[in-house]
Amino acid sequence: METEKVREAVVKFIREKVREANAEGAVLGISGGIDSALVAYLAVEALGKDKVLGIHLPELNLTPAEDVLDATEVSHQLGIEFKAIDISGILTTYLDNIPDGKKATAHAKGNLKARIRMSVLYYHANLLNRIVIGTGNKTELLLGYFTKHGDGGVDILPIGDMYKTDVWELSASMGIPEAIINKAPSAGLWSGQTDEKELGITYKEVDRFLSLLLEGETPDIAWNTVGITKEQADSVIRRIKMNDHKLKTPQVIDLSHLR
Repeated sequence: METEKVREAVVKFIREKVREANAEGAVLGISGGIDSALVAYLAVEALGKDKVLGIHLPELNLTPAEDVLDATEVSHQLGIEFKAIDISGILTTYLDNIPDGKKATAHAKGNLKARIRMSVLYYHANLLNRIVIGTGNKTELLLGYFTKHGDGGVDILPIGDMYKTDVWELSASMGIPEAIINKAPSAGLWSGQTDEKELGITYKEVDRFLSLLLEGETPDIAWNTVGITKEQADSVIRRIKMNDHKLKTPQVIDLSHLR
C-alpha cells in the first residue's frame, strides 16, 4: 500500500464529505483501539482539532481500563474535545423497560450496546451540526463483522476500503502509539472477547484470503495459497453470505406495475 497517497486521499475524502454535508465538523467514537485511533488522526488532519469531537463510550465493569486510558491519550495527543460517557445506565434502562429484557442473550445485548453508542454519537452530531465518522475497515465490512445500525450506522467510512492489515501499516507510518497498534483487536461487547478468537482466523490470514477472492481466485485455490484450513475458509465465506444484507440499503418493493 502506498501509505502517503492513501493518507492524502482519505484526508481529502473526509474534508470533502464534511463540506458536502454543509456540516461544521465531525463526531466519532474512540474506543481505545487501532481503527478509531487512525480515523481520529486522519479526521484532525482533514478538519483541524477544533472540529473533531471524540467520544469514548465504555461500559462499567466490562470495558478494560487500558481502553479508557488509550482513548483518553489519543484525544489528548490530538488536542480534540473529548467526552467519556458510561453506557451502563442506558443499557440497564433499556433492558428494564423491555418486556423480555431479562431474556437478552449475549448477542442481543452486544448489538444493543452498539446501537446505544450510535445513538449517543448522533445526538452530539445533531447538537453540533456535524457528521458521524465511522471506524469500520474493509475486513469488517466484507465479513459483516459489525452491528447493523450500530457501529455500521454512520455517515462516512474513511477506512472502509482498507483491510485490517492496511490499518496497521498506515497507523505505524503516522506515529500512532505502538501500545494501541499491538493491542489485540476487540469489539468489547462481552468479557474476554477478541476479534480473531471469535472469527477463528487471524486478520493477516483473512485479509489475504479475502483479497484473493476479490481478485477472482476460487475459494479452493485461495485457502490453499494462504495456508488456512477448509473449515476456516468455509466459515469466512459463510459470514460473507450471511451478512451481505448489512451492506445494502433497505429493500423497497416496486409497485409501479400495479398503478
